[in-house]
Amino acid sequence: MQRLVFLLSLALLLAPAAHAGTGFREITLADKNSDSPVHVSIWYPTASDAAPVLLGETPAFIGQPVIRDAAPMTGPHPLVVLSHGYGGSWRNLAWLAADLVDAGYVVAAPDHPGTTTFDMRKPDAVELWKRPGNLSRVIDALLGNPDLTGGVASGRIAAIGHSLGGWTVVELAGGRFDAARVTRNCAAEFSPIYCKIFEALGVGRDAASSAALAADLSDTRIRAVVALDLGPGRGLTPESLAAIHIPVMVLGAQADVDAETATKADIAATNKDSGYIARYLPPATTTYSLIPGSLHFSFMQTCKPGAAELIEKEAPGESIVCRDGVGADRAAIHRQVSGMVTDFLGTALADQ
Repeated sequence: MQRLVFLLSLALLLAPAAHAGTGFREITLADKNSDSPVHVSIWYPTASDAAPVLLGETPAFIGQPVIRDAAPMTGPHPLVVLSHGYGGSWRNLAWLAADLVDAGYVVAAPDHPGTTTFDMRKPDAVELWKRPGNLSRVIDALLGNPDLTGGVASGRIAAIGHSLGGWTVVELAGGRFDAARVTRNCAAEFSPIYCKIFEALGVGRDAASSAALAADLSDTRIRAVVALDLGPGRGLTPESLAAIHIPVMVLGAQADVDAETATKADIAATNKDSGYIARYLPPATTTYSLIPGSLHFSFMQTCKPGAAELIEKEAPGESIVCRDGVGADRAAIHRQVSGMVTDFLGTALADQ
């Protein structure tokens, strides 16, 4: 009996600390080299038993329970940086952040200046080439201040992005964008809505911005990336995609957004972009799937019942963000995506 008690006590001592919840805090990265301040949301494992609050809860969208400014569990933890789509924010992938924290990750999501809900700029002022750098700045900040997260593992860093965020993380992996090609042949190679998207993003507006987009924007600290129905993927050069040597997971929406509703969206990537980059990425390190029942915005947060009608009343045409495939359930789509992503990252970062 004494031996049994001893073994049970030893097991409790050796067991990892209980993960009671998801900690959350927000920081602002100050100006650096004349860049704009960047607002960053951070999720991390915590053993705090304080009462959680609902994060990102709105009349239209379901929030996530978090414990604000809780003490983080001691790391080092693997790190995932998230990149939102055009006109989006850190809230869009909060559901995935929560699941990743449950799996032991620290997650950080910046609001990209110029292309976020809270800072939308005119096409001649959009600086897309700074998006990958925003994520690199977040990595710098978290590596330099372990008190924020309990510490992150410098060799286990991944990046995940949706829509324009997917383009952003592929750039971090080494993708290079040819603005001149997509604008020169836009009408012939793409659709009218795609040409409007390029115009809204300021793609090809002048030689200087085209050169900035064509530059090497990669960050060698990124060891794996996940692109969720990315766009504009077809502007990435085949040569640069073929040269990416880290694991890449490409998840696309099974169904394209139809022409009628696509004209209402600021940016509605299609599975053509996901298929395009998957075709040129190295097969040995690439995972490619179309998610059944998903449309482009299925990768965003879950809408409440009646949310589409509410959004349509306030912003006609924008209720598209609550649309999924016929008969599909967004929560089920999220569970599938979350499982695929955590399995992929678990393998991709295991030996780092």
